Amino acid sequence: MDEIEIPQYFICPISLQIMKDPVTAVTGITYDRESIEQWLKTSKHTICPVTKQALSSDSDLTPNHTLWRLIQAWSAANASNGMDLIPTPKTPVSKSHVVKLIRDFGVPSLYMNALKKMEVLAEDNERKRKCLEEAGVPKAVILLLITCHRQGKISCLEQALRILHLIWTPCSEIKALVNQNCDFIDCLTWILLCETENPVIVTTHAMVILKRVIEVTNSRLLEKLKPEFFKQMLRVLKSKTSQQATKSALHILIQTCQWGRNKSKMMDANVIFELIEFELEKPEKHVTELIINLLANLCSCADGRAQFLGHAGSIAMVAKRILRVSPATDDRAVQILKSISKYAATKHVLVEMLKVGAVTKLCMVMQADCAAYVKEKARGILRLHSNLWNGSPCIAVYLLTRYQR
Repeated sequence: MDEIEIPQYFICPISLQIMKDPVTAVTGITYDRESIEQWLKTSKHTICPVTKQALSSDSDLTPNHTLWRLIQAWSAANASNGMDLIPTPKTPVSKSHVVKLIRDFGVPSLYMNALKKMEVLAEDNERKRKCLEEAGVPKAVILLLITCHRQGKISCLEQALRILHLIWTPCSEIKALVNQNCDFIDCLTWILLCETENPVIVTTHAMVILKRVIEVTNSRLLEKLKPEFFKQMLRVLKSKTSQQATKSALHILIQTCQWGRNKSKMMDANVIFELIEFELEKPEKHVTELIINLLANLCSCADGRAQFLGHAGSIAMVAKRILRVSPATDDRAVQILKSISKYAATKHVLVEMLKVGAVTKLCMVMQADCAAYVKEKARGILRLHSNLWNGSPCIAVYLLTRYQR
């Protein structure tokens, strides 16, 4: 193989390998399709690597069939010397072909086959996913899923969700469709209850898509979320289907808790108790960040603080997470203790904070390399109840710090 002299014009200027799918740019330079598309995708400036002239997009690439035939003939002639045959390049997908597949959604005998073909295209490469997106597949798949929800059909859910998971884009058309009503949110919530062949895949994709939907949903619809919605988010958390599903559920709860009566709906679903139970199992750090963030939001209301204190391990759990996870967790955990000490500071609660090490952690925050605003929160808590906690050895450190100020 080393003795074979490869014609220079068979070599891609980017990869320096024999081209398998040669395409010519408007600048007249020929590249291997995969190499130039990757270049255009990752380069800060869409320019021809050789001539440095501007390239508007990968639509400026024209298949060089003549060169490909020469390369194929040459590789076949040198097969006895160990040269691999060059396979026939895959035909690029066209927008008209995708539009035809979308039309097949309206035909009961054809829509499953159309979905499977779209799924193959979506999984192939970024160029084909872009073509699906530009042809209107995200909107078509959303409408198909809503129809399946109304008709109770579950046969196509896995394929449809996988496609949408791969090509979702928060464009203005999708935002407008999502914000027309709660149909798509209700549809995704329904999917979480469906019995499918691959529940882990279906649930995970449904949750990731639901997170993306919530991110572009307006406040008017977020305020109208049903109590059942929050029960389903809690069910996903408790089921521990996958890390992606768990994180998506937490993101959704954080995003929605600030609107309307959603905090009350979460209280009714007993979200706080389940969050604490989940955290006591010591999940990965990013999950802990999300849980503590959500608890801080929920503890901003009286019912949330009451439910938080109703769990015997709540204060101890929060105290242990301070200075062990991340600066963001420190901030949110101290905020929880601030809410409790300011608005729910019974003698029993304050004594418990001392016993389980919360006061010690607050003093440690004062000495640690924490943000100034976090230290100020900790200082405020210690100042507020220093008389009761005066017997704690760590208070001496606090008093010294206070004196130095």
